[in-house]
Parts: sequence; structure tokens; C-alpha cells
Amino acid sequence: MLREDQIKAQLPFVLAESDFKGLGIKYQGKVRDNYTRGDIRFLITSDRLSCFDRVVTTIPFKGQVLNQMAVSWFKKSEGIIQNHIIDVPDPNVIVAKNCEILPIELVVRGYLAGSAWRDYEAGNDISGIRLPTGLCMGAKLSAPIVTPSTKAPKGSHDMPISEAEILSSNLVERSIWQQAKEVALNLFKMGSEAALKQGLLLVDTKYEFGLLNGKLILADEIHTMDSSRYWIAESYEARLSSGQLPEMLDKEPTRQWLLTQGFKGDGPIPHFSDDHRVSISQHYISSYEKIIGESFIAEVGQVIPRIEANLKRYIS
Repeated sequence: MLREDQIKAQLPFVLAESDFKGLGIKYQGKVRDNYTRGDIRFLITSDRLSCFDRVVTTIPFKGQVLNQMAVSWFKKSEGIIQNHIIDVPDPNVIVAKNCEILPIELVVRGYLAGSAWRDYEAGNDISGIRLPTGLCMGAKLSAPIVTPSTKAPKGSHDMPISEAEILSSNLVERSIWQQAKEVALNLFKMGSEAALKQGLLLVDTKYEFGLLNGKLILADEIHTMDSSRYWIAESYEARLSSGQLPEMLDKEPTRQWLLTQGFKGDGPIPHFSDDHRVSISQHYISSYEKIIGESFIAEVGQVIPRIEANLKRYIS
């Protein structure tokens, strides 16, 4: 794991955004800068940290952590569904097939946490699903559930949507939806089994799919700390029974900190000190190593020139 002084040294070089000429038409998402050119999409994973659908700060090495983790899981999932990767020329970059992204995200939940818990506590359905009464925060569900949400534009909030609403509005063709739902559950099963071997629980995660020549394809990211929740398995039951939150390896601690500051996605963003940003970076790197089971290796220095050099053969 990188030392604290190495992470601090990277603060001046965080990748807040990119502006590469010659890569194609740019679209800036919450975390990734997308460049499309014909049938190719370049995904540059920045160091931006998004919570409650807002970019709240930048974290040293976060982009590299996410990108490398996504690539690792994409490889593990190739037996379940084809993914969009063509090349990984840089630790922060994926060159991908430019597919037509479905207008919904498929969130699979094995435990009651996050926004699902907040909806449940308020007495609401979760994407049209009514859960049994008497569950506590963090409770394991009897079986994983798929709770889709809309894909909101940057700066807006993703909203829960039910399967019935998706089908009645023809947002996604019924056969495509059924296939995506089945694949999402299979991916979650694979991810849960792999995580458990590392002593972890895959609590919930989101998947994004696209269509390439009419065929369903896995896109965006998979099983990263930004798209998933992970808990430590060994302490889960004891902490839950004593009313404590599970030990978390994702960005939920940052969400909880923002909630204590009165921030739920609207209004001014609370200040993140440099020490806090370094602490979050340490959390991401440590989580990467626990989830993937490998040491995280990175170099202090400017990121943009390195990416530019590694993408040179693609820039026209």
C-alpha cells in the first residue's frame, strides 16, 4: 500500500478533468470523461468523487483504483457476458466499443442498505418491490433483488423505477430487460462468491448494459467501490446485533460524513480538507487490495501527460 506521504505528494496532480484533442466528441460524466469517435469510446477515469449524484471533491489515485478494479472484474465476468473493453492503454483509461447504453441502471441488492434502507425506513417500496416488515438496516435479504433506476443527466438525481414502469413505458424492450435482469443476477452471484473468498460481502451493486449490433453487452464499470458496497464478513453479524454499522470498504463512509454535514445532494458542498482527502484515498487503496487481493502500485506525478503519451497512437 502507498505511504501517506506518497498520497499527499499526489494532491497537486489529481486528475480533475481532461481535455484531449483528437479523441472525439467529449461527454463529461460524474467520474469519467467519455470521448466518442465512430465505433470507439475512450473512458478516462478521473479522480473525481461523486456522492448523491454530485461531484464533491477529488481524491489522489482514485481514478486508477477504480479503472484497474473494473478491468479486473470485467475479466472475471467474461464467461457470463461480453463486455465493452477493447484495450487498456493506461491505468486510468479503457478503450471501449461504443455501444448504445440502456437508459436504466440495474441495481442488485443482497442486503438492505443505502437508499433502499432509507426508502424502507420511510415505509416506501423499493423500485416497486415491497419488502417484509421488521427488517433492520443491513439485514440480508432472502434472495437478491433487482431495483432499477433511471440514468439522470449530470447534476440530477437517479430515480428508482419499477419493472412494471420500464415495460409499460417501453423504456427497454421486454426481451432485452429480461436478459439484462438475468445477467445482472448472475454477475452478482459471481461477484458475491469471489468477494466471500476474500472475506467480504458484496452488499449491492449497479450494472450498466448497452446494445452492440442488437446484442446485450456489459459496459461502464463493474463491482468497483463507486458502484458497489462491500462489508467485512467476519464482523458483520456481531456488529449488526450490537446496533453498529458493518465495516465498509466502499464510499459509504463518505456518504455518511456528508449526511452529518447536512448534505444530501442539494446545496453547497461541505469542505474536504487535504488530510480528509488523503484519508479517503487510503480507504480506496486499502479496499482495492482487500477486494482484488493484490497490491496497488502507482507512481506520484502528473497524470495527463502520461495518459496523453499512452493514447498517442489513438489521437488523430
